[in-house]
Amino acid sequence: MIDVLIIGTIGYDTVETPFGKRIKALGGSATYASVAASFFSKPGIVAIVGEDFQEQHRQLLSSKKISLVGLKQIRGKTFAWGGKYEYDMNDAKTEFTDLNTLLQFDAHVPEEFRNTKYVFLANTDPVLQLRVIEQLKQPEFIIMDTMNFWIQTKKSELLEIIKKVDVLLMNDGEARMLFNTLNLLQAAQQALKLGPKFVIIKKGEHGALLFSDGKHFNAPGYPLEVIKDPTGCGDCFAGGFIGYLAKENKKDEATLRKAVIYGSIIASFNAEEFSLDRMNTLTYSEIEKRFTEMKEIMEF
Repeated sequence: MIDVLIIGTIGYDTVETPFGKRIKALGGSATYASVAASFFSKPGIVAIVGEDFQEQHRQLLSSKKISLVGLKQIRGKTFAWGGKYEYDMNDAKTEFTDLNTLLQFDAHVPEEFRNTKYVFLANTDPVLQLRVIEQLKQPEFIIMDTMNFWIQTKKSELLEIIKKVDVLLMNDGEARMLFNTLNLLQAAQQALKLGPKFVIIKKGEHGALLFSDGKHFNAPGYPLEVIKDPTGCGDCFAGGFIGYLAKENKKDEATLRKAVIYGSIIASFNAEEFSLDRMNTLTYSEIEKRFTEMKEIMEF
């Protein structure tokens, strides 16, 4: 029995930053989010990979107690992405995107996952996100992510799916684009009118904003001396966020604020190394230590 259902991508990333380069490193939204959630809860993923998906990577995910019942492997190559970061580590320049087996992804949710209460719809086609919701029996809390590509190409479908979720998660650029405003408060207010109970706007290394009806929480980013690779940090944030909520099994304002902090902390650790290197050595005691530091940072 899983606590959190995560639908997204598993892929191989080729990433270059001012601090080095990795070729065909394990990545993808479902990968980062599920590993992040595993520090608090037991996640299960729905994703697709090709025949080149390495057994060592399957074992890595399994070692984190992530259920792979919903991982489909078919002929062909696994989704691959390549990007380069300059000294502005908040923005990656995409160099290639090879959808490969992702073109055949149907987002089928296994029967044993359909009663899951907490669901994260990672960045993917809004049509697939809707298909997932239609297969769920009694979800209690659904979080969705998106990106500028879907805002530009499937805006009407995206607006429809937003009406069916509890939390809309976007970065600041996406929020401005979707709601055609430079003001993030106005963007959040427009999003809340569509139906979500909460809106989270990620601001990269500068933290995240949580909006609800008449309330606003500003979580700062954790100050890092070295940021080697921010790839996957947004998904780590989401995974840590929903993983903590599932652990507490609460959805009140105070718990969501803590979840935002835990999500930010997991993301900060992820940025310290390439791919999952830092996540593989991360301990729960390190997370709690940084949580205490964050409380001190925010106290005045």
